[in-house]
Amino acid sequence: MKAQPSASPIDRFHRPDDPDWHWLENRDDASVNDFLEAANAESSAWFAPLESEVEALYQGHLARRELAVTGLPAPLDHYTYWSETAADADYPRWWRHPLDAPSKRECFLDFEARATSLDFLEVGDMALSPNEAWLAWTEDTSGDEMFTLYLKSLPDGEPQLLLEGIGPELCWAEDDRTLLFTRYDDIQRPESIWRLDTAAPEQEAQLILREDDPEFWLGIGKTRSRNWLVLESASKDTSECYLLPAQLPDSTPQCFRAREAGVEYAIEHRPGHFYVLNNREAPHFRLDVCPENDRDTWQPLIAHRDDQTLEGIDAFGWGLVITERDHDKAQVYLRVLELDTQHSIQRDERLPLPEEPCSLALGDTPHFNERRLLLREESFTLPIRWLSHDLDTGERKLLKEQPVHGSLRPSQLMCRRVWAEAHDGERVPVSIVARADRLGQAPMPTLLYGYGAYGEVLDPWFSVARLELLERGIAFAVAHVRGGGDRGEPWYLAGKLEHKENSFRDFLAARDRLVEMGLSEADRVVAYGASAGGLLVGASLNLDPEAFCAAVLDVPFVDVLRTMENPDLPLTIAEYTEWGNPGDPAVRQRLKDYSPLDNLQAQPYPSVFLQGSWHDARVPYWEPAKLYARLRELDSARGPIILRTDMGAGHGGASGRFKAWRDNARQDAYVLWALGLAEQA
Repeated sequence: MKAQPSASPIDRFHRPDDPDWHWLENRDDASVNDFLEAANAESSAWFAPLESEVEALYQGHLARRELAVTGLPAPLDHYTYWSETAADADYPRWWRHPLDAPSKRECFLDFEARATSLDFLEVGDMALSPNEAWLAWTEDTSGDEMFTLYLKSLPDGEPQLLLEGIGPELCWAEDDRTLLFTRYDDIQRPESIWRLDTAAPEQEAQLILREDDPEFWLGIGKTRSRNWLVLESASKDTSECYLLPAQLPDSTPQCFRAREAGVEYAIEHRPGHFYVLNNREAPHFRLDVCPENDRDTWQPLIAHRDDQTLEGIDAFGWGLVITERDHDKAQVYLRVLELDTQHSIQRDERLPLPEEPCSLALGDTPHFNERRLLLREESFTLPIRWLSHDLDTGERKLLKEQPVHGSLRPSQLMCRRVWAEAHDGERVPVSIVARADRLGQAPMPTLLYGYGAYGEVLDPWFSVARLELLERGIAFAVAHVRGGGDRGEPWYLAGKLEHKENSFRDFLAARDRLVEMGLSEADRVVAYGASAGGLLVGASLNLDPEAFCAAVLDVPFVDVLRTMENPDLPLTIAEYTEWGNPGDPAVRQRLKDYSPLDNLQAQPYPSVFLQGSWHDARVPYWEPAKLYARLRELDSARGPIILRTDMGAGHGGASGRFKAWRDNARQDAYVLWALGLAEQA
């Protein structure tokens, strides 16, 4: 396929007085929109010969998927709830029936109908009042993550618009009338928590808690015991919780424990006691317990361990479910602790895994005394499935499994976990999945994915769309680099702040290991990264531009230094503990040394497909746009540099599932083209 013609957006919109293209940051400048639309037109022209491939991928995806989807029923106190998405619908309808009358089903909310006149719809949160008589929800209709609050009586009350421009989170108090929500400050930080009396919505909402430190964000929740509302203020490495009695939401919030720099904690509750997951003198976290009326006296329940990280706790009437991660295996586990009234452990066991590596999580289990746990399992070769696990009998019952159609069955796939040696000798886990009849038989064209920030884990996940690539003989690989949480808290800490370069070196080491083992073909590896993963890939391209034959950067965070120097952007100040504060000259230099846009030079870069969103509040549209412009001006790439900006979406891309699937098909067509496997017109 030919490179772009010389009469490009770069030639038309170049400004000699602004070689860095910073003018693109002014969204009120009409030329910015013109530039992005011109780049979109150029992108469409480039993709034109691939449209038949895009259509084949899209139709293949639809044929593999169950388009009419019924969600897993969830019984609450009075009704059972579930969603249904019609085969031709983008959005679900929500239904319920009385617990004792399954035939009396009623639709209480139809998002497909609400989206009819909208280009974009994203639901932030849905919250049922405890008596299940009222439903509150938040909607974003532009992609900028500013939400509108609605309330309706169930089942068929008229939706009432209550508030606009708030955060997504909602939580009901146990009085069936008080609703908690968050509001943003000028940089779209959830900086305050408010209560609204839904029985008197004409009254102004009342402020409960305000957080003045710009590095901290507020969140709201409720313990499973339904006794306490939890208001959390947290930065990237420090947290502080406040409590409100759920039956008395007009009370003054009580600070559970004052914040200590570098100490994170989360609390759960069983009548008489609080459980505190924390990292005080325990970098991999420990679990303490304290009396409900003496919150300063913490007693150890699970000690700190060198080889495992405690990731979460869920309290029930009978005990706790612990989420923990094995550092050596890079594998998550669920651990059941049954406790007596004196907190002596009566039962301590890990729940079985379907395979390793895999994902395992506790599903939505709202009832405090429930002894049948809802579990969610999946892997690179195992479609998502939900099971009940009976704690008394050990019986496991399959409740629902994601159906997969088509010629390539999950049983025909194989996953391998290999280990790459990084530049400093560290062992980096790499997962690779492909057709079982191809993996290891000969080097394969490969799509290598990575993220590596915020301690986020890339536990195995199944993808129907991915089957289109796998069936065509491509391997999909994941580099579990430092900066993510795949090997627990130490893995995260070893890839942030002054250690950030480890992430990039790990990604390149993963690519090299796959090639050395004969699993991947040296000149046919495509890199993929989104958001902070775009930084990972962008920095890796600067370090070794010939390691990949192409790269996909989706809403990529690539203007790191300039973004971190602008405290008026939504995420900047809160991100200082992740990337560093460039007010410190040493930190500024460190950011400059790896920021992708600050390290471009005339190198043989591969072809790059950049994707941005006009309403993105997390990674502004101008970051991929500036990278596109600067790479094109260098004119040293081995292939085309393409930019596509979704003018009607935010950070997560398109909201309707069919548009999202078509966007995915276009992206996969580019990957096929880069690997020499695309059918062109």
